Amino acid sequence: MCIFCKIVKGEIPNQTILEDEKFLAFNDINPTRKVHVLIIPKEHYASFDVIPSHVMVEMTEFIQKVAGILDVKQSGYRLITNVGDDGGQEVHHLHFHIIGGEPVGRLVR
Repeated sequence: MCIFCKIVKGEIPNQTILEDEKFLAFNDINPTRKVHVLIIPKEHYASFDVIPSHVMVEMTEFIQKVAGILDVKQSGYRLITNVGDDGGQEVHHLHFHIIGGEPVGRLVR
């Protein structure tokens, strides 16, 4: 079973940002920026290439809700998904990253 499926089942704890019956948004355990949230469908889809289009529409709406509650809308953010090994996908469960804010560990003067 993949790590994200274990998170959905509650076998691995997470810091949930938003959840509904189909999707889950939680903080990345290795953030690159002040805001680094992962958004996943609760049902396992290996990548963007195989998710049914009607589910992707619902996921997009969920991602917009998540972006709306994060403190990055004014300054901007990146929305990223990697597809396949050559595309840099490390966990083969569709997921999007919302990344924004200051880099982690950056000194503020």
